[in-house]
Amino acid sequence: MSSTGRMGSRGLIAAMCLGQVGNLVPHVILQAIMARHLMPAWGLSATEAGLMASAYALGYMLAVPVLVTLTDRIDARLILTGGSAASGLCTIGLGLFADGALSAALFWGLAGMSFAGAYMPGLKAMTDRLSGADPSRAIAFYTSCFALGVGLSFLLGQVIADRFGWRAAFVVTGFGPLVMVAVGLWLKPVAPKPSGGRLLDFRPVFANRQALGYIFAYSIHCLELYGWRTWIVGFWSFIAASRGGLVPIDALALSFLVSVISMPASLIGNELAMRFGRHATIARIMNAASLIAIAIAIGVEAPPALLLCLVFLYAVAIPADSGALTAGMSAAATTSHRGATMALHTTMGFAFSAIGAWSSGLMLDLAGGPASASGWRAMFGLFAVIGLAGPLALWWSRR
Repeated sequence: MSSTGRMGSRGLIAAMCLGQVGNLVPHVILQAIMARHLMPAWGLSATEAGLMASAYALGYMLAVPVLVTLTDRIDARLILTGGSAASGLCTIGLGLFADGALSAALFWGLAGMSFAGAYMPGLKAMTDRLSGADPSRAIAFYTSCFALGVGLSFLLGQVIADRFGWRAAFVVTGFGPLVMVAVGLWLKPVAPKPSGGRLLDFRPVFANRQALGYIFAYSIHCLELYGWRTWIVGFWSFIAASRGGLVPIDALALSFLVSVISMPASLIGNELAMRFGRHATIARIMNAASLIAIAIAIGVEAPPALLLCLVFLYAVAIPADSGALTAGMSAAATTSHRGATMALHTTMGFAFSAIGAWSSGLMLDLAGGPASASGWRAMFGLFAVIGLAGPLALWWSRR
């Protein structure tokens, strides 16, 4: 019997992708309702709101080195199942008990720590059970499902909050991770290959220059993507308000669409990377995203239809390198230290995600605030400049 046990490779990948979507239903619920519900209710500035949103990524960053590195020693499905259950409970707890930015950040940080036991351990649980074929496409499917889950999180969060209040939005979406709990319980046990060395010994990973290039580039990708997702609702709400509501689409629909479009973008980006070379393709994608960010910064006061086209282009360009970066990291990792390499990859990614949520809010405030065109112009300018560091990291890794 193959390591996939009761299911074939396709069934395994489908189940893990479905569980991944369930785990991500609460993922951006706070960002989805922050501008319209939480900031007015608690009187928050953009910097304070950005810090609150960054608590999730910060919690993830603190927990993930231990939890993912453990997958080199124990079955990843055990960590995956526990982390998924805890993620849902913490999200529900925020909805029931948070009464301000500080308590919300505490619960959101705990939810992020729990998700650290769900995302990369899920990837490890899947790749440990795939036998024979190159897992690159499976990894791309798994990572691209991130976009579908985030899109549902934006959609459900805003719909539920608008109709039943923000507390209900957290409580309802907190049940999403139960899907992955069920998948984790269904997976056949698989013991990882023996790994030598100490638990948190990342020296072999830092010695792997090729893997480090992907990790550093992924970190830049995460900073830009998380900052974008934190403020997409607020940005388009500003565009709608400044045009008297005369926009082609509202913030709710836009946040859902630009998230879901990330899924095919990531898959296509990985296919292009496999055909034309991973480093070259990723560098071109990241440079294109920076150029589009500059165009949005210049065109903040442009006609809404033109601005909407730029937003959709940006929504394609930012995640298009996601699957290729993660697949490249996994391929560059040594077998005995793949869990540790994934741990550093995702730790760095979410550390930079936390910086992205905070720095974008800070830039907004410094340049005039969320109610000013200058604030949004400065934020997209920040994304454009930082995005150029990704291709530099890849160039460094090949020297």
